[in-house]
Amino acid sequence: MFKAFSEIERETITVIAFLGTFFVAVGVGRFLKRRAGVRLGLLFRLFALVLAFYVALWVYGVHSSWRNHVGALAILLSTALVVALINRYIWDLYFEKRQQTPIPHFLREVIGGLIFLVTLLLVLSYGYHAEAQLTGILAGSGVVAIILGFAGQNFLAGIIGGISIQLNRPYKGGDWLQVGERFAEVMEINWRSTRLRTNDGIYLDIPNNEMVSHEIVNLHYPTEVHAMRIRVGVEYKNRPNRVKDALFRAASSADGVLPEPKVRVFLVDFAESAVIYEIKFYMGNHSRINEINDAIRTNVWYELKRQGITIPFPIRTLHVERRTAPGAAFEDYDEARTTLREEPLFEYLSDAQIDNLVKQARLNYFGRGERVIQEGAEGDSMFVLLRGAARVWVSKNGSSIPIATLSAGDCFGEMSLLTGESRTATVQAESDCYVLEIGKPVMAEVIRESPDCLERLSELLARRKMENEGILKEAASQAQNEKTEREYTASFLHRLRTFFEL
Repeated sequence: MFKAFSEIERETITVIAFLGTFFVAVGVGRFLKRRAGVRLGLLFRLFALVLAFYVALWVYGVHSSWRNHVGALAILLSTALVVALINRYIWDLYFEKRQQTPIPHFLREVIGGLIFLVTLLLVLSYGYHAEAQLTGILAGSGVVAIILGFAGQNFLAGIIGGISIQLNRPYKGGDWLQVGERFAEVMEINWRSTRLRTNDGIYLDIPNNEMVSHEIVNLHYPTEVHAMRIRVGVEYKNRPNRVKDALFRAASSADGVLPEPKVRVFLVDFAESAVIYEIKFYMGNHSRINEINDAIRTNVWYELKRQGITIPFPIRTLHVERRTAPGAAFEDYDEARTTLREEPLFEYLSDAQIDNLVKQARLNYFGRGERVIQEGAEGDSMFVLLRGAARVWVSKNGSSIPIATLSAGDCFGEMSLLTGESRTATVQAESDCYVLEIGKPVMAEVIRESPDCLERLSELLARRKMENEGILKEAASQAQNEKTEREYTASFLHRLRTFFEL
């Protein structure tokens, strides 16, 4: 057809005709599939290849009898039968049923395409061997151009990478991967690429040959449980063990952090302006990483604030801070004093004793969701809720049951303060809470100054215990109430004297 052209030009035009026809046919098939819902499978791709083959023959100027063409067409289309037999007896019966190894659909199609390519080369070599014009296509730059054209588009590399991923199965749909600096969820693995989605809803389409050539961290293999790390810097003046304990408490109580394996804290560096600690925690599905990181960092801020541990400013920043007296801030004295005066436990104290109690107590912040006290934990202090709201929980039959809601002015934890008992309930902040904490040394000083208040405290504790146990409502007689109250009062009086060493 193009006799005026040189041999190299004819071969180049033939290659362009072959590739152009094939991709146009495939493009039409994809259009019909997406827009019209027409399902086109392997046979359509065989048709596209056969059509491209005969267009290339016509462009090159090959003339042969119709018998050769019919025979070549029959051989090429017979590969559909061969592929069907391989799918049935090798993939289905041997691998999937006998070896329990699932074979992905795209791998079947790749093997089918290779079978057709080998058949096509055989047809060209033997079916048209008498045609001297085909020598250039088979041995010359035409075939080389086809191979280079596919390789230049990473076509074969993508297929090989996809086969490797499907056979080795380093990840599957739904797994979270770390690829370079990115964390993303596997949405789809096809014959050419792996499609991922980040926490920000950004989709990544990475060729399979790039996936197999880079280090990939599968955060969900063999299970979803995996460790993550957060670094925090604090001032040099703080003792490491004290900092580690504070960071452990903050991270362990964060929503989304698994209780097992336990949180671990490491001192990892002495930097210019801070000592660097690393929190290692375990989580489940990685899709919640942003929320969990936020919960940990928020808890860390509140816990370090309560412990007086400072997250330092950069070393080049001049930070001037006026130190206030220890204990409660002056502007909060009136609020705390008023609240304590209304609490029955302290109604017998003088104004001077109340004022001294407030000045020696500590003011602390607790963030929303933090536990102020934990059921079963040791404790020797009580709390007065000045601002915010909190929920009281108790454990029963393996589950936590809410029993009360605390608001500004409420007191809790007094039993541990006065008797040294373990905490009988969990109190969790429902909003940011501002609390006054009264410790054993402060309370001991008040009691030593007023020894006669022991009996009053014993009576109050006895009455509260009776109320909690429901005895006041269920007792059959007033005499029985009075007897029980006397017994409880005597018991608490003995425990108070023992606990405060009086």
